[in-house]
Amino acid sequence: MQRLYTLLLYLSLPLVLARLLWRSIRVPEYRLRIAERFGCFPSLNIESSLWIHSVSVGETQAAEPLVRQLIEQYPELPLMITTTTPTGSDRVRKLFGDKVYHVYFPYDLPFAIHGFLYRTKPRLLVMMETELWPNLLAICDKEGIPTILANARLSEHSASGYARFDFFTREIFEHIGLVAAQAPADAEHFLGLGVPSDRVRVTGSIKFDIRLPASLHEQAEVMRRQWGDRPVWVAASTHEGEDEQILQAHRQILKHQPTALLVLVPRHPERFDRVAALCRKEDFLLIRRSEGHGCTQNTSVFLGDTMGELTLFLAAADVAFVGGSLMPVGGHNVLEPAALGVPVVFGPHMFNFAAISRMLLAEKAAAEVAGVEGLAAIVTRWLGDASERASFGQNGKCVVEANRGALNRLYALIQDRL
Repeated sequence: MQRLYTLLLYLSLPLVLARLLWRSIRVPEYRLRIAERFGCFPSLNIESSLWIHSVSVGETQAAEPLVRQLIEQYPELPLMITTTTPTGSDRVRKLFGDKVYHVYFPYDLPFAIHGFLYRTKPRLLVMMETELWPNLLAICDKEGIPTILANARLSEHSASGYARFDFFTREIFEHIGLVAAQAPADAEHFLGLGVPSDRVRVTGSIKFDIRLPASLHEQAEVMRRQWGDRPVWVAASTHEGEDEQILQAHRQILKHQPTALLVLVPRHPERFDRVAALCRKEDFLLIRRSEGHGCTQNTSVFLGDTMGELTLFLAAADVAFVGGSLMPVGGHNVLEPAALGVPVVFGPHMFNFAAISRMLLAEKAAAEVAGVEGLAAIVTRWLGDASERASFGQNGKCVVEANRGALNRLYALIQDRL
């Protein structure tokens, strides 16, 4: 099966490259550094590096406290971070500068992986969340490179999908050196798919160990003054098909809160222009963050079309909706607004954050809605009720504080293998 999988990868290469070039039409950076994706780049001249694969922006953000702790405790240890997206690459550069090496993650082809390993010589690979690549895991296992699947999550839906190919997935999962699972349910799913029990630990989610910049609240106050004295809600990390629903909900909210401002932050930068056009088509008076203009009292939508500022927008808001949840995407990180004391609302599709979302719901730190009507109702209610809003926000802070510690547990596992 491994050979068949590899053959299919080779056969699909033209489609993979075509998709890369297609994406580069909207994001030109996708056509740059393509050779890196095949393991071809000048040797980094680093021996025994620690390799962290963080996929894109969200995983890079989650890995930030871990990376900073490693930089502080092991200043001589070369750190290499790989991502698959240009936005992830840009986030690595902005967060860590020249303190780490960045290379694009190689395609799961044997020659690409061997070339990558030859040029980087890692002593340990830490993969964030659910990055499972059969050839990479098999080659690392064969060459004695320890692997850790960190902050690992595996929903029941995903586990069922893997289970349909049990004869192949068990072989893949047996090559994982260690799984540091977010929750007991995640651990059970990994065990059920063939990871030996002595290689599974429940460490919790390092996203609870979020570190907020010391100056964040001062920056948020400045941002809030730019928005004006009005109720504000953020729709964070929205996906295709959600923006229309968000705007419908906002139209209903404006009937009860005429001065309300929607801060709309699409998940992917290539969608910024399309979402702006959608807002104008729906006759909303729009200001784009990238234009640098302040809001007027007539501005109804503020488009967050810059990278790395979502935390600031959340800190300055009264209510936060977390996207990827009205559409079957699986949701995004709900802990950042919770840590800021901002009440959280999300849709029914939170399977990537199932345990965390259930925890917030149980502690009355968040609300779940089925669609436009429910979203408009809860946002309207919270914007008009400061007491209830504060209660939900405080409960969210308490949930985050009570579950900190995953970072130290994960760090200890990494130390044991360095």
